[in-house]
Amino acid sequence: MTVSTLASFEYLERLPGTTFRKLYLQPSTALAVFRRMLPHLAKSFVMALLYMTKPLLLSDLDLWVQPKSQREREKCLSLLTRLHIVSITAPTKDSPQTIALTVNFGASLRMALTGGGEHQSFGVPSNTFNIDSINEAFLDDLAKNQWEKILHYVVNSVGQNRQDANESPAETVKHLLQRGNLVSREKYGGGGITQAGFSFLLQEVNAQVWTLLLLWIENSESYSFDSVEALSLLFMLGSLECGQAYSDSNLTEKQQEMLSYLSSFGLIYLPSTSRIFYPTRLATTLTSDASALRSVSDGFDAACRINGVKGFIIIETNYRVYAYTNSPLQIAVLALFTKFNSRYPNMVAGKITRESVARAISHGITSDQIISYLGTHAHPQLVKSATLKGGPVLPPTVVDQIRLWQIESERMKATSGFLFRDFESQKEYESCVRYADEIGVLVWRSEVKKMFFVTRHEQLRDFIKSRKNN
Repeated sequence: MTVSTLASFEYLERLPGTTFRKLYLQPSTALAVFRRMLPHLAKSFVMALLYMTKPLLLSDLDLWVQPKSQREREKCLSLLTRLHIVSITAPTKDSPQTIALTVNFGASLRMALTGGGEHQSFGVPSNTFNIDSINEAFLDDLAKNQWEKILHYVVNSVGQNRQDANESPAETVKHLLQRGNLVSREKYGGGGITQAGFSFLLQEVNAQVWTLLLLWIENSESYSFDSVEALSLLFMLGSLECGQAYSDSNLTEKQQEMLSYLSSFGLIYLPSTSRIFYPTRLATTLTSDASALRSVSDGFDAACRINGVKGFIIIETNYRVYAYTNSPLQIAVLALFTKFNSRYPNMVAGKITRESVARAISHGITSDQIISYLGTHAHPQLVKSATLKGGPVLPPTVVDQIRLWQIESERMKATSGFLFRDFESQKEYESCVRYADEIGVLVWRSEVKKMFFVTRHEQLRDFIKSRKNN
């Protein structure tokens, strides 16, 4: 199961059964879940049950599975049950257990595989003449630019290194990244990329898209959207064809509103003069495992059949780093933990230092994440040399030192400030510690001892005085 599949499955698993029943009313949703969420054995079970007119004895499944694969059988049945794809009767003395597809899922999957019906859940192709000459190349460039704006924002959120307005994603996207803790914002400025944000950058592009979309769905109530309608729309987009125009006539009013949000993610292109939309490759690969790619550029290059080198980083035992790339995004990611000293048209050179690693760790990036990024994007020559020698791709001395630098930063840290204690009541303590937290000076608190530690005391002192005067 890929990272993106795992993330979407974990979200779906938390949904109640009533939500699944609504979701499975759409054939596109049933087909997407079948294609993307299920392992091969589970798919075999579903296809065997699909056209059965009555429930199957659960014991008969043993005839389809080898004795050594009983664990896989149990895992598949558990998965199918949690996704509300099958229903298994409870065991009784009078009747053995049986298994059958749930009504909505079975009906929708049959309709998706055989066609027919007027559900229009696979989109309504538009017959509008393409006056703007929208083609796949245009949509690929659009999606790539939109998505890289988002990634640039995550990387450049560190400190005060900000993008200009033209290169920045929409405000709704920024807000979503903050709500998802991919970037942080301090009350009085600062902030930056978080540990979750760097993990986000390490994911394949399809997993990144799903991560952001699931954040969007989880916050759907703040946008007055229904999560079922949002999921149905996403599963429909995954079944469409890149480059084809589609009408929004089959969408609900809320789903039509959602299109503008998906446009800011780079999933669709919305012409301003007509009620049609064009799905980009980010959307059409939502329910496909074919696009499990390491970066946006690699994703679109592969989709367009352009051969490119994935790895671009060479690191030496003296901690020197050579990155053969001219991608501003890749350079910006490296700059999070590397000190650059030279830049050429197609290469940047620098060094991993104690200070550069400490800076990265201060933003929540871990040593394992740094090592993972370097290994994942190692230059093919580095990989080839390691394969021939039978050794690791990255120099062990560098790997060990990066980990040691993190351990150094995790030692006891002294912070100058002021300790508040001996409050007259629990209520007074709670109001003071709440105020200290709100103004951003709280460092440590102890609910048991009713004391807390702050970096500044002036505002807090005035607050306590005002309480006593009142």
